[in-house]
Amino acid sequence: MINHEESSQNTFHEPEHPGSSGPLAIRIWHVYDKPIPAGYRVLVERLWPRGQRKTDLSLVNWARNLAPSTALRQWFHHDPALWEEFRQRYLAELQDRVPEAQALLTAAAGQDLVLLYAAHDQQHNGALVLADFLRGLVQESHDQQHRATKLGN
Repeated sequence: MINHEESSQNTFHEPEHPGSSGPLAIRIWHVYDKPIPAGYRVLVERLWPRGQRKTDLSLVNWARNLAPSTALRQWFHHDPALWEEFRQRYLAELQDRVPEAQALLTAAAGQDLVLLYAAHDQQHNGALVLADFLRGLVQESHDQQHRATKLGN
């Protein structure tokens, strides 16, 4: 079992932004590692994880549409040699899903956003890419708020 608390890639703490409406932190967690931390728990897989009952995960949301497309997932097939190309293709897919991603961040406001993934490879999976994408959206939102505040003064 991986100690998720010590791995910087598995936990991202947002700097405190006064007036921010996003999550307190974006965390990545393997669905098979129990206990799953508290927060706004979202499964970010297109397929339901094998051997998991819905009641075991205590999900708030299953964000199938934010997971990699079936074609991309099948192409990647968790081959680390294809990781960088997978990242680029998945980020391109996510550009078409910005409203859904922003809605997820808004729904998780005031609590940790816990992205649950089922892939066995903890270094090369879609949740890592999605977390980076969401962090970028949070940063963009913060930057816009900061600019608006400066203009208002």
